[in-house]
Amino acid sequence: SLTTRLPLSAMLGSRALFCGRIWNHSLFPKRSGNFRASFRTKRVGTHNGTFHCDETLACFMLRLSSRFSGAQIVRTRDHQVLEKLDAALDVGGVYDPESERYDHHQKGFTEVFGHGFNTKLSSAGLIYKHYGLEIIAKELLLDQKHPDVQRLFLAVYKNFIEAVDAIDNGIHQYDTDQPPRYVNNTSLAHRIGRLNLDWIEPDQSSSKEDEAFHRAMELAGSEFLQCVHFHAKSWLPARSIVMECLAERHDVDSSGEIMKLNKQCPWKLHIFELEEEMKIDPPIKYVLYQDDRSENWRIQAVSVSPDEFESRKALPISWRGLEKEKLSEESSFPGCVFVHMSGFIGANRSYEGALAMAKASLVA
Repeated sequence: SLTTRLPLSAMLGSRALFCGRIWNHSLFPKRSGNFRASFRTKRVGTHNGTFHCDETLACFMLRLSSRFSGAQIVRTRDHQVLEKLDAALDVGGVYDPESERYDHHQKGFTEVFGHGFNTKLSSAGLIYKHYGLEIIAKELLLDQKHPDVQRLFLAVYKNFIEAVDAIDNGIHQYDTDQPPRYVNNTSLAHRIGRLNLDWIEPDQSSSKEDEAFHRAMELAGSEFLQCVHFHAKSWLPARSIVMECLAERHDVDSSGEIMKLNKQCPWKLHIFELEEEMKIDPPIKYVLYQDDRSENWRIQAVSVSPDEFESRKALPISWRGLEKEKLSEESSFPGCVFVHMSGFIGANRSYEGALAMAKASLVA
């Protein structure tokens, strides 16, 4: 049969229990005499056969929405069956949000996420475009129009969903005609792909395929939720800290090119975006922060871009590779600890010493 039905229970905050063909139905109410009248489980269609990262993730995300919470997944390519379902994604040849149809394979499909993103969407990007705000708002317990919800919505697309869209549509990350230096089969898309039934497995039945799809959906969903949780609990608070420190940069040094981090956090995730947003010119050259373990103060040179190792202004060549007394003697500043061979980072035992090293580096 072309049609197979798969009851799933991958819900936000809960783990589906699965072993063989035994499913956990705890998320569904028990049948009663008026069951059909009081409750009807929504049914969401996607294609059967080989599965990919985009539709497994799309199914997981759609079931996080209020409308499709606890929905049954129907895996089929039978158009007569698909027409009767409440939603269909990655199959059917139609993109029509009004009728909950989210395919991207049809001729003429050019939908993108918008907001400055121009990557052609997969089924994952389509579901996120239409349901992502609701999912993020639930996570933050805020209204969908709240600025933090909007920021997180865009950040999760940029740092997670867009790559799924690009890979499924065969879009390379870089424009290059050079062969790769090494093979990378560790991406989420590769790991999802390896969950498909291997050709040597004796049982190639549709039910076995559905079990594999369920595992893939759980894997994709767990990584999506990890991304959302990180951005909600770490990324957003760090953004506020970096914004505050950037606003106070002239209190650190009159040049405005040295930023003191009041609390250690992942500042590199935000500094480039906030510099542009806050129209900071000249850009920050050095960030000072205290190492929680050693209590030394670090001087880190800001890179030229988020994905580059090259620094905007590395620490002086004459300091690089030196430590302690030799470094203090060369730099004329007491309390020096080290400067890395590349000049991207150094340390001093005191804040005053680190600031002096940063100021001297600006004019070196």
